[in-house]
Amino acid sequence: MKYIWLGIYFSVLLWSAIDPKDTFTWFLEAIPALIGFILMALTYKKFPLTPLLNTLILIHMIILMVGAHYTYAEVPLFDMIKEIFHQTRNNYDKVGHFAQGFMPAILARELLLRLEVIKASKVWLNYIVLSIVLAFSAFYELIEWWVALATGEGADAFLGTQGYIWDTQSDMMYALIGAVTALTLLSRYHDKQLKEK
Repeated sequence: MKYIWLGIYFSVLLWSAIDPKDTFTWFLEAIPALIGFILMALTYKKFPLTPLLNTLILIHMIILMVGAHYTYAEVPLFDMIKEIFHQTRNNYDKVGHFAQGFMPAILARELLLRLEVIKASKVWLNYIVLSIVLAFSAFYELIEWWVALATGEGADAFLGTQGYIWDTQSDMMYALIGAVTALTLLSRYHDKQLKEK
């Protein structure tokens, strides 16, 4: 399983890095997938993650690398969807922000439970997980803002607002929806895998 994961990761990373739409934007968008890989490699033996979390991380990394290759505002499939449904913007970034809530919810849940940070009820666990996800999402929006201030016009593709004034707020909402969806659909399955650890 490990070699399949690595094969998929490096195949998509290589594809993503070959002739991206904008090299600077590729770097900005792909860096979380690169940092995530390094952290996983460093902690793999001491703190192996559940198969569920490993799979979710890989899916999230693929979403990041696809967005990095095309820029989030220009992913071809979502241009097609925009035309078919008469949308005003390419909404691939909303997939990315949904994933930014979905995967970190299970990551936070796994860390809180395995490190025994919280032993209270599932209600409090879910509340803390959602708070962590929203804090992370808000912090990411701050990073986008700082990069835009530091680089000027070159950050337009990274921000990907496409003229939508509520983009920052809707990004955080999609992360929250992703987190709630993950907790609702995967908590029981995740608990089963945690018991096997």
